[in-house]
This record gives sequence, C-alpha cells and structure tokens, in this order.
Amino acid sequence: MNPIYERGGAVEVRPARTGDAEAIRAIRNHAIEHSTALWTQTAQSPAEGADWLAGHLERGSAFVAEAEGELAGFAVYGPWRELDGYRHTVEDSVYVREDRHGLGIGSALLAALIASAREAGHHVMIADIEAENTSSVRLHERFGFQHVGTVSEVGTKFGRWLDLTIMRLPLT
Repeated sequence: MNPIYERGGAVEVRPARTGDAEAIRAIRNHAIEHSTALWTQTAQSPAEGADWLAGHLERGSAFVAEAEGELAGFAVYGPWRELDGYRHTVEDSVYVREDRHGLGIGSALLAALIASAREAGHHVMIADIEAENTSSVRLHERFGFQHVGTVSEVGTKFGRWLDLTIMRLPLT
C-alpha cells in the first residue's frame, strides 16, 4: 500500500499481523478507558486481544497504520450481525492513537477497509457511532456514508445514556 504523509513523516497502511496484537490492544484499551467509542468498561486481556485480532486476520479484514516504526492506528471490519441473512453487510471500526489524531491516519485506514470490503464482495458497510463522536461522523461522511438514523439512549457508559448514530455505505 502507498504511504501517506503526515507532519513529521510517512505513515504506511498495511494488513495487520499477529505481532501487532499488543499495540492494537493498547489502543483499544485506551479507548475503553477514556472514551465512549467502545461501549464497555472491561479492558481486553492479552489473550482476548490476540483472539479478537485472530478472527480479523482470518478474514483479511484488519489493517494498521505505522509511523516512525510504531503503530499509530488500526482498523477492522467484521460481521454487522451474526445471522446469515446479514452475511453481505459488514461493520467498520477505526481507531487512531490519541497522539496521532487529526493527521489523516483515520482516513487512510478507512480507505483501506472500504477497498478491502469491496474486493471481498461485501454489499454494504455500516458504521455504528456514538452520536457525540462528531469527528468519526465527519470521517464517515467524507467517504460517502449516509446517515440512516440515530437511536436514543441505547447504551450507557460513564454514568450517562448514549445515543447511537448509524451510517451506511453501499459497496456495490
């Protein structure tokens, strides 16, 4: 994949590897502890992180962004729902390390996910986003995701109710 350039150097987006599990887990756990991006308060253990990544590696649906020899972010797509009627629809997740926000890394990762999902023959990509996460909503809008709707108070974290914005991108 072609590198992108951020302030301070090149960022390369590439398929994730098993050896990336710990760095990905650290980014996920930071999001769990400090944001409403993941609606859980339970951090992943090393074994859980490795198992979670292994499923994405089997599908070829995990990518990372490297900058200066370090993981700056990751992105995955996976089944949106488990029933076979949904088998052509996937859901994306894009996470960028906190010290790398606003540098185009999320865009590069989402572009790789969309291209991969199209190549794999998926029909629709869904983004389920906490409604106040305006940066994620804007990112998805830039790639043509359409607002499907917002469901009020369907989750809770940090002692408050969360609204879920659902966005959709046709892939075929």
